[in-house]
Parts: sequence; C-alpha cells; structure tokens
Amino acid sequence: MSFRATHRSPRGRALRPVALAGAVGVAIALVGCSAAGAEEAELGTEANPVQLGVVGASDPYWDTYEAAVEAEGIAIDVVDFTEYTQPNPALSEGELDVNQFQHIQYLADYNASSGDDLQPIGATAIYPLGLYSQQFASVDEIPEGSTVVVPNDTVNQARGLLVLQSAGLVELAEGGSPSSDLEDVLPSSRVQVEAVDAALTVNSLPDVAAAIVNNDFLGPAGLTSDDALVADDPSDPAALPYVNIFAARADDADDPVLARIVEIFQTDQEVLDGLQEVSGGTAVFATTPADELQASLAEVEASLQG
Repeated sequence: MSFRATHRSPRGRALRPVALAGAVGVAIALVGCSAAGAEEAELGTEANPVQLGVVGASDPYWDTYEAAVEAEGIAIDVVDFTEYTQPNPALSEGELDVNQFQHIQYLADYNASSGDDLQPIGATAIYPLGLYSQQFASVDEIPEGSTVVVPNDTVNQARGLLVLQSAGLVELAEGGSPSSDLEDVLPSSRVQVEAVDAALTVNSLPDVAAAIVNNDFLGPAGLTSDDALVADDPSDPAALPYVNIFAARADDADDPVLARIVEIFQTDQEVLDGLQEVSGGTAVFATTPADELQASLAEVEASLQG
C-alpha cells in the first residue's frame, strides 16, 4: 500500500509530494537514513526524527509546533496527508511514529475495521458539534414533525443524533450510543431526521428546520459556533470519544519521546493560540491522561463489536 503525502522540511517548507511506500526500505529512506542507522538511532535524533502524520500541515501552528519541539532537542518531521483515510494505515505499517488528526471514535472505527490496535497517547482538543437553523432562533421553536438533517457518515451521524437527543428533539433506542444511526430514532421523537453528506448539511439549511453542521463548513457559510442553537458539551463524559488525539502503535504507547512531544503540544501557548485561530475559536483544549483515553477507546470498540 502507498500513501500520497507531502514530506515537509524543517520550518514547514513543503517539498515535492512523495509516495510513502509500504516497503520497509522505502519507508526508512523517507527518514533519511540507512536501515541499520534507523534501527540503531534513538527516536527523536537527527538520524531518526519523529515522523508525525497530520492532515492540514499548511496550518501555521504546525510550524510553531515544529520549532517548539526542536527547541527541546527533539528532531521531528511533519508529514502532510491529503485524506483522512491515510495516516492510520501509514502508522500501522511503520511509516510514521505517531499521527494527530482524529478523535477516539474515528480511531475505534479504524481499529475495528482493520483489526489493528493503534492507541491514543495524548489529547489535543474537542470541537463541539452544533445544531444550526436559518428559520428558528431556538430549539423550542422547532415544530413537531419538522425535518432535521444530520451527516450521513457513521461517526458524525451518531454524534449528531446524541446532540438532537440532548436537545429533546429525538429519542434514541436504549438511550443512544456512539454507534447510533437513523434506525435508532424512535417514533416518539419530536422531529423527523434525514441524513446527507456532511458537506451538504449546511446547504440544506434553507429547506429544513435545522441541521447538524461540522465546524469545517461553518466559515464558508458565514456561520460561527456562536450561531448554534445547541451543541454537545465537551465537559460531558459522553463527549470523551470525540476528543482529538495523538495516536501511536500499541508497542510505542509508553515511548517517552512521544510523550514529550504530546506535552509540548498541550503546553506551548503559541501552538494553542494558533490552533484556536485555525479552529475559529471552537477548540476546547484537553489534557486527558493517556490511560483514560485508552479506556474510552476500549469502551467504544466494545460497543462497535457488540
């Protein structure tokens, strides 16, 4: 398997796109050292920089983060992937040491479908998912029997349904879960729910009572998180599966170098300020301990299997 990515030089100067091949020899070549050197060199040294996979490395805060990590004497390369489906397989196959682009629920889905055992090693932030409307100023105004739209992908659909349930708009079978879908919406629910592609939810607003809209699509539509009628509560324990994480292979979950680069991300104020700016002010930073993240992952994986 190969992955299309941009391998960045220090300070974020993008180099030409490269194909990250599954062959071990090619993967090690991307690190810039021989096979023997990669095996012998300590992780985080110039001979064996930490390979961090992300989606969206052009965001300025990644340059700030690289500088902060290197100031601590840790060599790091940020590898920018073009699609969310790529960084986990690349991590599984040893082409990365760690990645940072997903939340626990996404990782659980990946592990369950691939049979892998990638593990969260640190939290970054959670981005509340909100319900928006062009017709109504509050949830109470939404008429009984009207239509509300949610994203149709597995992860965001379940999360959106939980938001609707917390707002009193739907009732879900067995109280709902991170794997709920439209079939779990009970007939006693106050509204009808339809699912469309996540990118189309915001475009549905003129035609429906309300829609669950991912943060990525708010800006182009002239919306901000302040416009949400309601959103999930990052402090609610039920929201933990949606905290974004650093992920590593299970064998590296306790690696001290990886633990340190997580700590730098969580504590460097310039990095956090840059992330907050890119998020449009929606990021709620998290420092949840790794063991709690891993317990949450195990719980979500069990729910997916059951």
